[in-house]
Amino acid sequence: MSDFMRLVELCRGHRIYIQTHNFPDPDAIASAFGLQKLLELYGIKSELCYDGRIDKLSASKMLDVFQIQMHSYDNLRPKLREDDYIICVDSQKHSGNVTDFVGDEVACIDHHPTFVEMEYQYQDIRITGACATLIAEYYELLGQKPEKDVATALLYGLKMDTLQFTRGVTELDIRMFGFLFSHSDQDKLSDIERNNMEFNDLKAYGAAIENIELYDNIGFSCIPFSCPDALIAILSDFILALVEVEVAIVYSYREDGVKFSVRSEDDGIHAGNLVHDALEEIGSGGGHAFMAGGLIRREQMEMLGRYPEDAIRDLFLKILDGKLALKE
Repeated sequence: MSDFMRLVELCRGHRIYIQTHNFPDPDAIASAFGLQKLLELYGIKSELCYDGRIDKLSASKMLDVFQIQMHSYDNLRPKLREDDYIICVDSQKHSGNVTDFVGDEVACIDHHPTFVEMEYQYQDIRITGACATLIAEYYELLGQKPEKDVATALLYGLKMDTLQFTRGVTELDIRMFGFLFSHSDQDKLSDIERNNMEFNDLKAYGAAIENIELYDNIGFSCIPFSCPDALIAILSDFILALVEVEVAIVYSYREDGVKFSVRSEDDGIHAGNLVHDALEEIGSGGGHAFMAGGLIRREQMEMLGRYPEDAIRDLFLKILDGKLALKE
């Protein structure tokens, strides 16, 4: 693992911040936590940071169970310097869901496709089911035994991002499951996997059901109130579970704009490319072939006109009609 040791040497003598995407989910939190603990084994101290909110029960529960310290950008901003080093984890700079912090993004470890090319002094960007898989592999190849809490957190992040190994799973994900399982605390894992829905989530489920619209095998659902990123993602999986739906597009109106989550079970429709192309002139988006996200920022929402739901539907159907025509 000479590559990872390059990252260690790169970090020496610098203040290190490990940054996740905004509104970090369990995979992002686990990956940042696992990397932090691995760097500590080589004498590198770091702080975990994010922008946005920890706004899903499963994510906030992780912080409590594993005693993980993550700092918001607002709290860190006064002490950040231009010469601080930032490692992007489960995210990439300028990907649309990552705030550009003060500091130098010198490294990136991520499992998402790249939509905005960047040069890092160290990078490990590979398509896997979860970013936690990449962090787990570092431990294995370095011959380092992860602490029980680290292994359990990484295993939980892996299971959550692959939807219990039903989505985007690679052979490396499976192998790292075996590696992490042998070092994890199964009782603690079971505890954090239970009771991860809050009462207020039911309102969002109700809105998703009430507002669903089908166009052939494309399912749209508008949540007319603010929803956390993680819940929007869960709702898009929920809509995709319908027999009639092969592509699910769920979006929520929030203070920061319109947030999207897209899912695809159609081999001919890449979810990441779909949301990127649909929102290219009005927002931003991207992701995997089977799962992706996007955002139309608040200041751009006026471009949707008087009937925003119709405008959003047309943005996606325009792209989808072209792709479906090519398939025929």
